Amino acid sequence: MIAAAVAGASGYAGGELLRLLAVHPEIEPTVLAAGGRAGEPLGSIHPNLTRYADRVLVKTSAESLATADIVFLALPHGESASLAAQLPAGLPIIDLGADFRLTDASAWERFYGGPHAGTWTYGLPELAGQRDQVAEASRVANPGCYPTSVALALAPVLAAGMADTNDVVVVAASGTSGAGRKPSDALLATQVMGSMSAYKVGGNHQHTPEMEQSLSLAAGAPVTLSFTPVLAPMPRGILATCTARLRAGTTQFEVREALLDAYANEPFVHVLPEGQWPQTSSVSGSNAAHLQCAVDEHAGRVVVVSAIDNLGKGAAGQALQNANIVLGLPETMGLPMNGVAP
Repeated sequence: MIAAAVAGASGYAGGELLRLLAVHPEIEPTVLAAGGRAGEPLGSIHPNLTRYADRVLVKTSAESLATADIVFLALPHGESASLAAQLPAGLPIIDLGADFRLTDASAWERFYGGPHAGTWTYGLPELAGQRDQVAEASRVANPGCYPTSVALALAPVLAAGMADTNDVVVVAASGTSGAGRKPSDALLATQVMGSMSAYKVGGNHQHTPEMEQSLSLAAGAPVTLSFTPVLAPMPRGILATCTARLRAGTTQFEVREALLDAYANEPFVHVLPEGQWPQTSSVSGSNAAHLQCAVDEHAGRVVVVSAIDNLGKGAAGQALQNANIVLGLPETMGLPMNGVAP
């Protein structure tokens, strides 16, 4: 059995990762670490995780994490780098935070602040060439939730040269768990229920450079993106509406074929039948991504809508997918492909 350490086990992403590991046939979490909630039993924080309910969270330290065969860092942005630097060089690490995602140090400093810690292998296996890089890596930067939904939607279209790289617009709605577990007035039930609200509008969201980075890689040219995130009255899920100005003469059939070709052999990414549109409830609790496309001939734009679970394919599910690849296990092992509905 492969021993895993989970730092940030008290958070939403850490809890989701433990839910998945509870049924994984080859990986067993042996170290459950937390910060301010160290010393508490896991069941008092995640009552759904009955298998580990009596396990007491330990204080996060390099010494405790280093006893495992693989480490998952489910920590707030900016907290992984110093901890990772203290761990043995050959120890596999999957970082669910943003510390090592960006290649542009100036973009990190602008959107996150502080010095850039460096760049690890970007763990979105469905992007062209990334799966092989993950398989050879011991340090993997797990993508953000919004960037995952957007890259899966638009990368095949941009790679095929079907859309303008300078006119990409994304509006994406996320469940409240995407903001983490830290208490906030904006996340109170009285504020969220029956309401939707935009936030960090005008190019201010920290995931913007990550989205531009992955789409630029797919397009082979710099991509400029306008991103508007929306908080939705649901606990989990992302629905991203991604549009770009279409290359003249490109048909909806061609766009759909580009998506189908890109994901024909991908177990977690599904291009839905024509006329069926993604919905967050269909991917809830899974590592799946659902896609659908349309061509707006009047506006001359391509529209690709994607749905993922922000805690699944957008965080813990994808982290386990990457871990499976790094460890040489079947990529789909322990990962649900079907959502829970209703």
